Amino acid sequence: MTMLLGKKVGMTRVYDASGRLIPVTVIEAGPCTITQVKTAETDGYDAIQVGFDDVKESRRKQPQVGHTAKAGTTPKRFVREWRFDGKPETEYHAGDSLTVASFSETKYVDVVGTSKGKGFAGVMKRHGFGGFPASHGTERKHRAPGSISSFASNAGTGGHPKKGKRMAGHMGHRRITTKNHSLVAIDEEKNLLIVKGAVPGPAGGYCIVQTAKRPQN
Repeated sequence: MTMLLGKKVGMTRVYDASGRLIPVTVIEAGPCTITQVKTAETDGYDAIQVGFDDVKESRRKQPQVGHTAKAGTTPKRFVREWRFDGKPETEYHAGDSLTVASFSETKYVDVVGTSKGKGFAGVMKRHGFGGFPASHGTERKHRAPGSISSFASNAGTGGHPKKGKRMAGHMGHRRITTKNHSLVAIDEEKNLLIVKGAVPGPAGGYCIVQTAKRPQN
């Protein structure tokens, strides 16, 4: 499976072969640097640690600066690990660079990102509740959630609401994976991936692009 760390540039549109407009997302993916190769003998599992987007050494702690220096690179702002079933040292080495060229034979990708944070939201915005009637008889309760009823009594666990009850609370800012985006184009010169549709997160947000686990036929 091919994976890359990237940053969402924004959305635009392109024309396909038949002249139809397709909404696409532009992702700056890589180049990513392998900062460490982990093996079962030394770390207990097989994986590679990858970093993306350079950051000043003054903005990182000295252990992090020394860790990346071993791989012959500078500290990175976005770092993730990918595990393997087999031993990765036969294919990857610390200091190697991963680019969008690795997706040259890929048709569909999955994108993992963090959705936009909406802050504290009520039930109508967060869950799509219909609210109370807006006609006569409703007084200052138009956007209220209504009765919690028996959901506030969970025998054996206390009087708090049952887990999963849809109520007001923090909305957004969650890890979300959108699957089976068609890979429309690759710009190796500018390290860009053009994928069909929208991906989670704002422009400038970090994301992970990987080969689709269950690609469409």
